[in-house]
Amino acid sequence: MAVPFLDIRIQDDQTRSQIVSALTALVQKTNFIGGPEVEGFTKEFGDYCGGRCVTVANGTDALILALRALGIGAGDEVITVPFTFIATAEAISNVGATVKFVDIDPKTYNMDVTKIAAAITPKTRAIMPVHLFGQVAEMDAILKIAREKNLKVIEDACQAHGGEYRGRRAGSFGDAAAFSFYPTKNLGGLGDGGAIIVQSPDLAAKISQIADHGRLDRYRHAVEGVNSRLDAFQAAGLRVKLRQLPARNDRRRAIAAAYQKGLSGLPFVVTPTVPAHIVPVWHLYCVESPNRDALMEHLKAKGIGCGVYYPIPLHLQPAYARLGLAPGAFPASERASERILALPMFPEMTDAHVAEVIDAVTAFSPPR
Repeated sequence: MAVPFLDIRIQDDQTRSQIVSALTALVQKTNFIGGPEVEGFTKEFGDYCGGRCVTVANGTDALILALRALGIGAGDEVITVPFTFIATAEAISNVGATVKFVDIDPKTYNMDVTKIAAAITPKTRAIMPVHLFGQVAEMDAILKIAREKNLKVIEDACQAHGGEYRGRRAGSFGDAAAFSFYPTKNLGGLGDGGAIIVQSPDLAAKISQIADHGRLDRYRHAVEGVNSRLDAFQAAGLRVKLRQLPARNDRRRAIAAAYQKGLSGLPFVVTPTVPAHIVPVWHLYCVESPNRDALMEHLKAKGIGCGVYYPIPLHLQPAYARLGLAPGAFPASERASERILALPMFPEMTDAHVAEVIDAVTAFSPPR
């Protein structure tokens, strides 16, 4: 039996009638920009995360606008990790600040908090941890350092909708947190979309203003802003899917638990490490293998979808050659890039699908 890596069509089939009904109502009322659907989703997602929500056009804009609203720009440094999608570092560069990488913890793939202090300079203004694969970073340690050094914290929570750390949800820890609603996310829209979660009402107002051309009112502009709005069509669909998110995340956890049980102990894979105080949402389920490429070809031959996240760490990307960072600079990130393999993970997977993946992995014979 073939098992796709991801199939969002099943979810769309399950929600289509509700979404079509909401979109039809929007067309009839011509509430395309702003309006009740955007206002409703903004309130509901803020309540879900435990903060105030500002919706924007996409997850990358969410990172950029959070940085900009916090006053981070030219001459500043922001600490983040090289083992992530480029949008994390790209946002820092786009506000004129300098990316300062620190390595990841080789077990959790999140920021190694023991590396942060050595990376701080007089120019450091913020720390941007990534909640990679749906597992929240070690926020207690990060926040402690930030308080001691008077640094801002921006959570890149684009893969962690509903992830928990010591009973609190991703997005509720930092000065700001960025979320993406790209269609493949745990909470995915019908196209691009994003949100920023903050605790400060003043910061929320500032972000909202920048995201809407810096307006004071229709034709007065306090600052030079941008056009980064979540349209009402996306908000309507996301409202439907947000109601289903807890159950879908629970199903992801059940699938991950089955993988952990079925794959633990195999000599050629290492299953994910999850500290007891963290509840992931398993945006991706990734194993580590010294035979990653051979395992990937084996699974594909059996009709099992899989993927590599991320094959080239950011410090070795051509886009960051200007930083002058050579191979060996961040060994844990480089090792992960060479060994990580993502297995199928989506909440509509059946138990038979999960068993098929486990059987296929177990049947692998590493090359001698």
